[in-house]
Amino acid sequence: MARLLARLGRLAFRRRRVVLAVWIAVLGVVGIGAVTLGGSTNDTFSIPGTESQRAINLLEQRLPQANGASGRIVFAAPEGQSLSPSQKATVQKVITQVDKLPGIQDASNPYDGGLVSKDGRIALSQVTFRATSDQLEDSSRKAVQEVASRAGPAGVQVEFGGDAVVEPSESSLGEVIGIPFAALILFLTFGSLVAAGLPLLTAVLSVGTGLGGIFLSTAFLDLSSSVPTIALMLGLAVGIDYAVFILSRHRSQLATGMTPEDSAAHAIGTAGSAVVFAGATVIIAIGALSVVGIPFITAMGLAAAFTVAVAVLVAITLVPALMGFAGARLAKGKHPEVGEPERPTHGARWVGLVTRHRVAALLIAVVALLGCAVPALGLRLGMPDDSTAATGSTNRQAYDLLADGFGPGFNGPLTVVVSNDGQPIGPAAQRVATQLRGMDDVANVGEPALSPSGDTAIVSVIPDSGPSSEQTKQLVEAVRERAPTLEKELGAEVLVTGQTAVNIDIADKLGGALIPFLAVVVGLAMLLLMVAFRSIIVPLTAIGGFLLTIGAAFGGVVAIFQNGFAADLFGVSQPAPIISLLPIIIIAILFGLAMDYQVFLVSRMREEHVHGAPPTKAVVDGFRYGARVVTAAALIMGAVFAGFILEHDAIIKSVGFTLAFGILVDAFVVRMTLIPAVMALVGERAWWLPRWLDRLLPRVDIEGQSLERPLRAVDDEEVAVPS
Repeated sequence: MARLLARLGRLAFRRRRVVLAVWIAVLGVVGIGAVTLGGSTNDTFSIPGTESQRAINLLEQRLPQANGASGRIVFAAPEGQSLSPSQKATVQKVITQVDKLPGIQDASNPYDGGLVSKDGRIALSQVTFRATSDQLEDSSRKAVQEVASRAGPAGVQVEFGGDAVVEPSESSLGEVIGIPFAALILFLTFGSLVAAGLPLLTAVLSVGTGLGGIFLSTAFLDLSSSVPTIALMLGLAVGIDYAVFILSRHRSQLATGMTPEDSAAHAIGTAGSAVVFAGATVIIAIGALSVVGIPFITAMGLAAAFTVAVAVLVAITLVPALMGFAGARLAKGKHPEVGEPERPTHGARWVGLVTRHRVAALLIAVVALLGCAVPALGLRLGMPDDSTAATGSTNRQAYDLLADGFGPGFNGPLTVVVSNDGQPIGPAAQRVATQLRGMDDVANVGEPALSPSGDTAIVSVIPDSGPSSEQTKQLVEAVRERAPTLEKELGAEVLVTGQTAVNIDIADKLGGALIPFLAVVVGLAMLLLMVAFRSIIVPLTAIGGFLLTIGAAFGGVVAIFQNGFAADLFGVSQPAPIISLLPIIIIAILFGLAMDYQVFLVSRMREEHVHGAPPTKAVVDGFRYGARVVTAAALIMGAVFAGFILEHDAIIKSVGFTLAFGILVDAFVVRMTLIPAVMALVGERAWWLPRWLDRLLPRVDIEGQSLERPLRAVDDEEVAVPS
């Protein structure tokens, strides 16, 4: 593979104008296609195979109005007071106006439905929209808020919850600070504006092409609005990493006197081989999200994998072409890894310390990572609700007011669906409601609402406890455990749904998918790394180190965002269970980036060893060449993800923290401390592979051993192309 990629690199260098024109044309075509043919993303969310989804599908058929978006308008008098007669009249007036708005199916009057707190301070209006949640336009939400807020001048506090909330536009601070910070780090790394600009240029082009393809696909597929965000985040990360790795190899070779064309070919043959394998591990990790069995997560994984594949293609074709345009100017700047400098670099001093005290370094790193992982033993998964919203936001204010006035369970009612094909269900539904009223943790059970055909009914159940509490989860499980008995007695199907039940089902499904997902990712990555490094030890240490990284990252996020440790420092106002999507997404992204750093460092160690260096010297020399690249990449990605900690939303904060902490831990503790210590400790055995396995695995020459025979003798047989 090294020789094939080297030829590709030389060809791209020579035909640089053609390569650049092709990529610009591809970007233009997908961009135009995305604008003219692409549809819009949506937030349709389904979880096939769960009870709550079966109930939702049933209601769509028999009682579609029950699936309309539902919002809450909360009216409150100042604390310690109750709503006065004039304020009551104002509330009723604005509710009547809301009820007449286009797109509103119903806006309940608090004083007709008994939705006023015992002290008379808080009144609740339930607003049902005609559109479903995923189809509801912000204009409808804003119209409701504008009319309801007219009660404000009368001294009434007005807050909104559920689907009546207009989601604030994301400030994307991570993305805003990411590009300038990346440029600064690259300039400090290379000491050259030209060298710093090249990775940014190729990363932007690859991400633009990938996102254009994703938006173009919306003409044929339904994609969640979160899909482009994940693809952008990961595509930018690997796009910069891959270009930096190849460029670093190219510049070090130029500094030793190699011609730009030969250097470009050799860099693509060696560093490019490592990029191909690193990209393959990322694609495996992200693509394996399809095993979760949730459509929008599958789409997210496949779209992100596509963006990474584009980044790999850009790295091995466009990067050498741009090297051709830049020529010898890329040699300008700092080259501390070339030769034997008078003053050892920080990386050289560090790896020397680690390899001299390998046992101590190994033990300290493992103990520190295990210590960070301890809080993860208490990990609780859940989905976000308004209790985790930013303090001061209208949905958080509405949540707190309802909890004070009616109890926390009012914020997360359960919907029990009772159905029987073609048979009247009224008496059975009444029996179910009676049974539910006698259960623990139930505050209120509404009267059954029948479908027009009379064969389906919904019963609203208000728990005593909040939507994300363990008691509410136990209530859902208790109802479901009793359902078979009720079905047998009544001859009717009993299902539990509602946003709270949906969140519980999501958490359970994602938790159950975690082990199969890890097995697929680890198994395929193990095989790929064995092919790349002809070793058993290297893949095992790579994956073992990653598991320690994941444990530490999850321990950190649990300690801060679930347990409240140092919560004020990170702006976390309300500790809560960790969002159910976080473990799967974090594992996929961190695994891909961790294997990138593993391949970048160890591929050069392997190369030095194959070319005759003793085991420990191969570790030291390989580390010296790769450490600056890994350091730059980790700092860039750590800063980008850390930017999301500045967001107000606790969920975004938790994702940003986990990714930033995980990447920095993996790069500096695992890849740059633990791995060199293990490699130095096992010595020659690090490269051992059983003979029978060696014969079975294909040879790909990631270390570029085949490039020892001059390439030009072969390449010059082709027709030379003037530069």
